[in-house]
Amino acid sequence: MADYPEDYKYTKEHEWIAVEGNEGTVGITYHAQAELGDVVYVELPAVGDHLEAGQPFGTIESVKAVSELYAPVSGKVTEVHEELLDQPELVNEDPHGAAWMVRLSMADSSEMEGLLSFSDYVSFLESTEGDH
Repeated sequence: MADYPEDYKYTKEHEWIAVEGNEGTVGITYHAQAELGDVVYVELPAVGDHLEAGQPFGTIESVKAVSELYAPVSGKVTEVHEELLDQPELVNEDPHGAAWMVRLSMADSSEMEGLLSFSDYVSFLESTEGDH
């Protein structure tokens, strides 16, 4: 199993968020990129857009499928990882680091309570392994 950062929070849609103060950095998990296969295109929101927890904020396309990206928490986009637009393969190379997608200013930090901890996410992955 991949190394999932223990200080991140996760969603059942396989996004992660790393929080520092009121700022969150969002990306997709190793599991998500492995399921997608070779990523060929990423569509992201614009700086200033408002994201709603649980709602789509962009898409990711691989040689196998197109999937929506879901916001783990609500907030205003403060930065978009522009490099992914030209180098979407970064998602496959370093999904928990260099391939972050957006940074946002969280609207309500209590939304973090609804996300999965590292251990909860690993348990969720193990419980769904045969469900493909």
